[in-house]
Amino acid sequence: QVYEAKRARCFFGKPFRAGQKPYSAEVGSGTLELVPHNIVHNWTGDITQPNTENMGAFYSAARDPIFYSHHANVDRMWSIWNSFNRKDIDDSDWLDSSFLFYDENKDLVRVKIRDCLDTKKLGYDFLEQPLPWTNAKPKPRRTKLERVVKPLTVTKNLEFPFKLEKIVSTVVNRPAKSRSKEDKEEKEETLVIEVEFDRSRGVKFDVFINEEEDAKFATPLNREFAGSFVNVSHGQTSSSMISDTNFSVGITELLEDLGADDDDSVV
Repeated sequence: QVYEAKRARCFFGKPFRAGQKPYSAEVGSGTLELVPHNIVHNWTGDITQPNTENMGAFYSAARDPIFYSHHANVDRMWSIWNSFNRKDIDDSDWLDSSFLFYDENKDLVRVKIRDCLDTKKLGYDFLEQPLPWTNAKPKPRRTKLERVVKPLTVTKNLEFPFKLEKIVSTVVNRPAKSRSKEDKEEKEETLVIEVEFDRSRGVKFDVFINEEEDAKFATPLNREFAGSFVNVSHGQTSSSMISDTNFSVGITELLEDLGADDDDSVV
């Protein structure tokens, strides 16, 4: 998800501007927040606790010893993303957003995002390590020929919105196909999914492209995997916190690897 999110808004998420609700269809998380950030919170949380504390709940996550290491690694992934010649957001609303901190002298200081984009200026850097995973893409479970011989199963009469209680599939028409290399470099084909969910609960579902609806062995280790929506529980509440949002995943390279780049639609 770090490697394939080529565009800043796919990696960081949609802009969150003054006057907008923090959880709404106007804004949405990028892949960096959902996977790997949120998913590691959920994996590390203690499932024997009411709200999967510590890491699995927003209010208690920082009490977990692994919290700092996890967020330091998320910072490192941002650095890796930049190393692929990707461009950070250049919107002044984002660059000039600021936060207040107490420095080492207990003085209150204001720090803007534009002041934190270069780790070297902050006095640290990450050790360069080989990244073999950039050339180790998983293989598709089914070839294009196999999909032609046995068409994919699609849920009948699926109407939006729907309650996600089981595995479902639907046909999504593509805006364009067989695009040039230059066009793909300029515009990332993106799948956008609108979600309504309860923020007080841990929520997770996976998204696959051109995968069998009843596939029992489909996992994120397969090339058909496109991404996940993950919510870290906000816990410690007696009432639901229903919110709506959306998340986006870049699928340009995924479609190429599945041999679906010239298809009119995907499942």
